[in-house]
Amino acid sequence: MRRYVFGAAAVLCLVSARPVWAQDGLASGLNEGGNERLNNGPDAGMNGAPAADEAAPKRELNAAEMFAFADAARDRGDYDTARAAYRALTLDPAIDLRTEARFRLGMMLADKQGKYREAAVEFRKILDERPETPGVRLQLARMQAQLGNLSAARRELRAVRASGLPPEVDQIVRFYANALESLKRVGGSFEVALAPSNNINRATRADTLGTIIGDFTLDDDAKAKSGTGLSLKGQAYGRVPLSHRLDLLARVSGDTDLYRHRDFNDIALSAQMGPQWRSGRDRLSLAGLAAWRWYGGDPYSFTYGVTGNWLHPTGKRSQVRLDGSVVRIDNRRNDLEDATRYMLAGTVERAFSARAGGGIQLSAQRSVARDPGYSGTRGGMDAFLFREFGKTTVVLNVGYSRLTADQRLFLYPRLRKDNRYSASIAATFRSLRIGSIAPLARLKYEYNRSSVEIYDFNRVAAELGITAAF
Repeated sequence: MRRYVFGAAAVLCLVSARPVWAQDGLASGLNEGGNERLNNGPDAGMNGAPAADEAAPKRELNAAEMFAFADAARDRGDYDTARAAYRALTLDPAIDLRTEARFRLGMMLADKQGKYREAAVEFRKILDERPETPGVRLQLARMQAQLGNLSAARRELRAVRASGLPPEVDQIVRFYANALESLKRVGGSFEVALAPSNNINRATRADTLGTIIGDFTLDDDAKAKSGTGLSLKGQAYGRVPLSHRLDLLARVSGDTDLYRHRDFNDIALSAQMGPQWRSGRDRLSLAGLAAWRWYGGDPYSFTYGVTGNWLHPTGKRSQVRLDGSVVRIDNRRNDLEDATRYMLAGTVERAFSARAGGGIQLSAQRSVARDPGYSGTRGGMDAFLFREFGKTTVVLNVGYSRLTADQRLFLYPRLRKDNRYSASIAATFRSLRIGSIAPLARLKYEYNRSSVEIYDFNRVAAELGITAAF
């Protein structure tokens, strides 16, 4: 039988009772006392065992004794010792033992030390090996919520329910889902990537532009340019509770593409603030919006207005979301493009299993510009699928939209009509993760077929970088 020498190499032992992470009684994992459930694990009745004699140079322990040693250190607040012991157990070749150790370590990190990001990493490692463990996935959802990744938390909860739960446990999961919105006061995420593209400015490849007075030769800067840039994306938010159902939510976000030639630098910043209500299982948010965009180092547009969304769960595995906005766009380069834009979108998301899910969105947009030639109506459809393959998460997106202008612009011979197609596939590689930072790779394709040549383009781009939440 393999033995453990605390502070030295790790070895095997026997644990006969059902492990904590596999139990159906998920309810205790929802409160701050979730670690009490661990006393019913394979070493029940051993948590009160005395700690190892610190004066002894070494002490050999089997796995049950090692769990008891770690639990005792945890219970007396010696978290460094407990962590070292749990870490040693995670090296065991027996999957049940290392799963149990990671689960206990994750619960300690979360409920005793408030290290939600580190705890989420431990729960994710378990799911990479054993995806059909709803208790662990529920804890991962709780960590995502504590970190402010509410959409990810809701996705994990839908996956939990897709795996099948006893009625009494499913009721607890529903209650937990309804409480998600009030768990995290501040949070955010960021993404940094190298971004090569064959068309960094989304411009036409045509050499000439047809007009009512003849063909014009396009300047090189007006045509498609290839290059490699640095893509930076990030968002942060803060929440101030006003009552048990009402919060004040503020959010800032940025999306930047930087290139060696600054003429193509594209920088966008936005800020939102407003109330968020919770009523039963529903959530309603309203916010004032202000957004700025710079292109080539110069102001491009300023946008302000109101946005709102309504989120409603429709079953154990699915939810619907409605988004709407009314904004005013001040185009700093062409006053004729100043416009009021109205948008409405509806999205349905569903978990197909514990490791896969998807959704579809239908949207409509109406722009009323100073010049009717820049006014138009757009309708579109977007769909996404995600699937976990071991320690890799793959997300596929496809989209289509059609734009029709109200009137023909004076210079062009035809009314503008665009058909736009897009597709992307992205992968996050958790096997290469360092802490909460994981590498990502994304490949994107866009094609806009327009009746006006200047708007006609196609684009292939890649992104290779890292992503993280905080």
